[in-house]
Amino acid sequence: MFPTNMFDSHPHMLDMSPHNTTCSESDLGKARDDEYEIKSGTDTMDAPSGDDQDPNPRPKKKGYHRHTQRQIEEMEAFFKQCPHPDDKQRKVLSRELGLEPLQIKFWFQNKRTQIKTQHERHENAILKAENEKLRAENNRYKEALTNATCPHCGGPAALGEMSFDEQHLRIENARLREEIDRISGIASKYVGKPMTSSYSNLSSLNNNHVPVGNYGAQSGTVGEMYGGGDLFRSLPAPGDADKPMIVELAVAAMEELTRLAQAGEPLWVPSNHHSEILNEDEYLRTFPTRGLGPKPLSLRSEASRESVVVIMNHINLIDILMDVNQWSTMFCGIVSRALTLEVLSTGVAGNYNGALQVMSAEFQVPSPLVPTRENYFVRYCKQQPDGIWAVVDVSLDNLRPSTISRSRRRPSGCLIQELPNGYSKVTWIEHVEVDDRAVHSIYRPLVNSGLAFGAKRWVATLDRQCERLASSRANNIPAGDLCVITSSEGRKSMLKLAERMVISYCTGVGASSAHAWTTLSATGCDDVRVMTRKSTDDPGRPPGIVLSAATSFWLPVPPKMLFDFLRVENSRNEWDILSNGGLVQELAHIANGRDPGNCVSLLRVNSANSSQSNMLILQESCIDSTGSYVVYAPVDIVAMNVVLSGGDPDYVALLPSGFAILPDGPGLNGGPILDVGSGGSLLTVAFQILVDSAPTAKLSLGSVATVNSLIKCTVERIKVAVMRDNT
Repeated sequence: MFPTNMFDSHPHMLDMSPHNTTCSESDLGKARDDEYEIKSGTDTMDAPSGDDQDPNPRPKKKGYHRHTQRQIEEMEAFFKQCPHPDDKQRKVLSRELGLEPLQIKFWFQNKRTQIKTQHERHENAILKAENEKLRAENNRYKEALTNATCPHCGGPAALGEMSFDEQHLRIENARLREEIDRISGIASKYVGKPMTSSYSNLSSLNNNHVPVGNYGAQSGTVGEMYGGGDLFRSLPAPGDADKPMIVELAVAAMEELTRLAQAGEPLWVPSNHHSEILNEDEYLRTFPTRGLGPKPLSLRSEASRESVVVIMNHINLIDILMDVNQWSTMFCGIVSRALTLEVLSTGVAGNYNGALQVMSAEFQVPSPLVPTRENYFVRYCKQQPDGIWAVVDVSLDNLRPSTISRSRRRPSGCLIQELPNGYSKVTWIEHVEVDDRAVHSIYRPLVNSGLAFGAKRWVATLDRQCERLASSRANNIPAGDLCVITSSEGRKSMLKLAERMVISYCTGVGASSAHAWTTLSATGCDDVRVMTRKSTDDPGRPPGIVLSAATSFWLPVPPKMLFDFLRVENSRNEWDILSNGGLVQELAHIANGRDPGNCVSLLRVNSANSSQSNMLILQESCIDSTGSYVVYAPVDIVAMNVVLSGGDPDYVALLPSGFAILPDGPGLNGGPILDVGSGGSLLTVAFQILVDSAPTAKLSLGSVATVNSLIKCTVERIKVAVMRDNT
């Protein structure tokens, strides 16, 4: 398995300890001129605080991570021959010198910068001498002008012009005024727009129509509603001066993640809900010099660890984790938005070993009552000496000190071990510090238990999605059931369409900063929240004005019971108002997991209303130990015939609605469900309704009232039905 300390077993790794800092000032001065050094980004991180301070503190010296004389001489010699080595040459050098390829890369970058700086210093000295010469001439001219006399009267000359200094100041003032105007324009673009819905105060409207705002946050994109997407994109890409610090932080995070993955008690202790949580006191003793510094008082620490064996080989898993689009698709219920800001290294030898990329992501719970967690971090992938792969994230908040962070990731990620049968064993660690005081009270037990954002939810989602992918690639499907789709191409097309439907639902139901929810009432936690969007030029969505509505509430019934009630077609007419009480029949079925609740179905509503007798509904239901979904959308018969024949599903218009079901906390084994946190369910109901097929139309208050009435009536029907069945 892993060495106890990666830095001890690999002397070329960046040294995070301060034991090599005792050297004379002359040695340091010489090193600054003649050697390449990476200055430690943790000089101020080891300082004790509070009661831990030494009563007789010794003066601290700054720590430097210095290469050996032989390493420097070898790289200096190679630099004279080739100042721009490629990936292959860096890999050979790293093997010969015992350094990481990234350390070689940044040494050469800094060496080239040093040479360039020396040339610029020489040029600056020349320009400075010329400038002094011009300054002396200028002073002589000014003195001559000051002492000038009138040739007619012999008195002082009236030049009639402003002085040289005044003219220079006026020019500089004009330039600064233009700069202020430009920055003010940019700032007003981002913060000058109203950050609430254009119909945020319905009672104050005097007309009968409501303007429609913009909407975003679709699959694989960044939301554009009211500047949310612009703010998400405004995160800075790292500068050249930051990259050595990022490398050092990533290497230290990888070493910490590896040690956390293989450690047992007392670092990890069992929790009440069959999981492992981190002992914070032991963590501080084990990792005293943490790269992010001490935890701010306003943040709460949350750490957990889980392991799982998944039906996927390690290569495909690494590809998914290192590709932001595949990653956000795989974990669409957790990752509402994600973006790769800069790739610092693509890896070596044709794979992701050594890959390093700066990212931003927004993590969510499927409810508008739980604020999302936005993180700016670096992701580092490396293959360990024993063949195990590791992917680690760590926040880069130190690169934006002016920003107050509500959430930051300490070393988090996973270790992936290849198994002989082609499966993979994944050990997942989530360690964050977060300000979650804005979480609604009914979700607080769930969030505090770590089940909402913790490692258990990540591995449960990964396991379920790997089963789904394996199902989509299955070829030998038994034809015993008439509803089962046996065509391979038809199965793939229908699963792809259902995947797009679920992603669209998940990205639109949370509290993402790209959304602008407006509360229609203020009577309790089950308030209905609405938002609108215009749909144009999107083949996967019907054109027009779409109204989205969502509400979350607690039910005193087990989550599995609620999930089974909502997913089966036999009980659909008890809550689905749009089916008009008609019977629902399953026409097609695709199982995509071991649990019978994980499936994709094509349903037909046999309604007494002739206009709806041919209505089809595409539905996907999925469940794991941390939550479940039932997502559905009405679909066109002709379009579904094309999909079932293996046609392209991207042009099928969908407006998904559905349910997200979460446990209300760790629960009480076998006890009665009396209040929130005792084993009940947290249900989020979300609808999307096309209220006008013309994108330029205005949204009437009548449409808002209709959708509000629809969702409240559905909620009441669900409550009555499940409470009756639970008695």
